[in-house]
Amino acid sequence: MMSHRARRLGVLTATTLFGLAVSVAPILAAGDPDPRPAPPPSGGATKGSDQKNTKKKKNDQRSQQEFIDGYHAARALVLDGKYEEGLAAFKALGHDEDSAEVANYIGYANRKLGNYELAKVWYDKALSIDPKHVRTWQYYGMWHVEQGNMLKANEYLETIRLICGGTGCQEFQDLKGAIEGRTSY
Repeated sequence: MMSHRARRLGVLTATTLFGLAVSVAPILAAGDPDPRPAPPPSGGATKGSDQKNTKKKKNDQRSQQEFIDGYHAARALVLDGKYEEGLAAFKALGHDEDSAEVANYIGYANRKLGNYELAKVWYDKALSIDPKHVRTWQYYGMWHVEQGNMLKANEYLETIRLICGGTGCQEFQDLKGAIEGRTSY
């Protein structure tokens, strides 16, 4: 049986680790774009025992982890230039209608395949899901650069500056580089 002191130490350790994770997570997230949690499956709330709720929570966590793993695999395919495979993998996730990150990368893959009108549709969809999705503003700005619409690309650059609170974020720097002809992707 665990002593009172050991339990207190365990709680203190867990609290400290949670606090550290919450404070460091935004810093780490800036360099590693994880998707936001997928919305829970639709369905009404049901009354059930604690056991059923615990099982549902474990299934939701497993489902969430499957989504994150699938997202990372699909993103790796796209960033590796395997656009068709990446598109199929993103669509298979089943969250192209409710995840700005998924919609954004579907737009990106289509842009890289030369499907500019389809890319535009997906970028618009991503921004309708999350109007402050800075990576979509960046990639959509790149889309405008590739279309020769530098005025619109600069407008998107300003939007990124406002969302980021300045010019220091990577998305701002990358789009600025594209506008200036120093970066492309």
